[in-house]
Amino acid sequence: MADRPPQARVLLQQSLHARLQVRPAEGDAAAQWVEVTSMVVSPFNTLLNVKLSETENGKHTSILDLPGDILIIPQATLGGRVKGKSMQYHSNCGKEEGLELYSQFVHLCEKEVAANSKCAAAGVVVEHGTYGNRQVLKLDTNGPYTHLIEF
Repeated sequence: MADRPPQARVLLQQSLHARLQVRPAEGDAAAQWVEVTSMVVSPFNTLLNVKLSETENGKHTSILDLPGDILIIPQATLGGRVKGKSMQYHSNCGKEEGLELYSQFVHLCEKEVAANSKCAAAGVVVEHGTYGNRQVLKLDTNGPYTHLIEF
């Protein structure tokens, strides 16, 4: 089982504030952005419950117990591998399959957060990027709290 390549990769990033462009500017229309604060970028069940977020007293807690806002960003580049001096993305799934998986991921995350009483009481927001678009992200973080989790 250990030799099996990962079926999914998720990058978790704790941050103080993030702003994500969900639609680029087109013609006279300005770019559209979503913003969240005190959040983790990209989660779901195991991911929502893993104790990675640091509280003010230094204790680690899950995003659901914090509670904090969530920003989900599709990342096709997590399937890339270095070959020579270039990156190759042969490990990526197809665009249609990726869109379906991403849509399900967002839906299940929203459902899990809505069902959590702490999140509901705190007014936790789940925002997400647009699959297939270049993701322009502005991120303020309080440390290099980046974790790569593979399933």
